[in-house]
Amino acid sequence: MNQWWQWQGEAPAATESFAVIGVGRFGTAVSLELLRLGAEVLAIDANQRAVDELRQQASAVEARVVDCTDEEALRAAGVLDVATVVVAISEPIEASITATLIVKDGKGSRVRQVIARATSDLHEKMLRRVGADKVVFPSKMQGTRLGMELVRPNLLERLRLDDRNSIEEIKVPQSFVGQSLRDLNLRKNFNVSVLAAGPENRLAVNPPASHILLADELLVVMGTSEALEALPSH
Repeated sequence: MNQWWQWQGEAPAATESFAVIGVGRFGTAVSLELLRLGAEVLAIDANQRAVDELRQQASAVEARVVDCTDEEALRAAGVLDVATVVVAISEPIEASITATLIVKDGKGSRVRQVIARATSDLHEKMLRRVGADKVVFPSKMQGTRLGMELVRPNLLERLRLDDRNSIEEIKVPQSFVGQSLRDLNLRKNFNVSVLAAGPENRLAVNPPASHILLADELLVVMGTSEALEALPSH
């Protein structure tokens, strides 16, 4: 049985289930990044060729040909059962607006967050009026970034050093709050180095091991992509 049908009757976890409507360059970039980070992705498009091309790039994706302006078709595909939907289509504008409205306010929708792509300021305004929680003006690179942000909501900034290593600024994960850097020993337990820590705009560079992390503080850490992605995301 297809895994998307199993979600009916039980709300999916926000950090695990995503739907992407429209798999052009931006939508494909979002889908591939989500899959790379271990998320489950339902991708839909009205164009069979676009769906086939995505399937060729990622065999793990659940991709379907669906009319995104048809509420019953979206419901049957399982789009209204996931927690986060990315409306990645840009044209025609009325299609993106209709899809956003359906997934946000459709009868029985379990969607908690809708992120929609806009092509103009007016398009953005209309998307927000029908319920989009976030509106982006994307490129392929931003699609990859959005995919990472959806899986790692505490990621604020990322500086890529080379093909393997990066520096990231993250919100202190809830599981780290109240613990000292010595207790956490991030170098040993996560293989990342702490470059700075503290409140926003008052970060302490090379903080002492006795520094106790508080809620709403930030961490600046350095390591490989794999090590950084293994850090708690909430």
